[in-house]
Amino acid sequence: MAQLSTKHKIINYFRYVEDILIIFDPNHSIIQAILADFNTLHPKLQFTAETEKDNAINYLDVNIHRTPSGWKTAVCRKPTSTDTIIPYTSNHPPQHKYAAIRFLYKRLHTYNLQPTEYLQEENTIHNILYKNGFPIKQHKPQQPKLQKQ
Repeated sequence: MAQLSTKHKIINYFRYVEDILIIFDPNHSIIQAILADFNTLHPKLQFTAETEKDNAINYLDVNIHRTPSGWKTAVCRKPTSTDTIIPYTSNHPPQHKYAAIRFLYKRLHTYNLQPTEYLQEENTIHNILYKNGFPIKQHKPQQPKLQKQ
């Protein structure tokens, strides 16, 4: 792998299970050459490539958009996403119902979102909660209190 990284001037390599994101210098190598070399690593492995479109690519649940000044990230949902979580009125244990909400808010606060993407994702979370019967204001995480000195 180190040889491929040097050969193709791979800047960054990210992997989660079978999903790989590679950032490389396009002045030094092309995706077809990288893909051909990856496909020689093992006879039972077959890699495919998806390239960015309109300076953006989706990796896992993140949309990564290349701008002249850097990178912008946003939460990406598949077109088949139904935004369904365990309904508030269901007879499931509360910790099961609230696990999805904790995940949505943790992702909101963990990803480095621009203010407009942050507000858009926050509105999406509120819509998900509303569609699944949750009282929205009650479940919005509290902001940490400032200590008086």
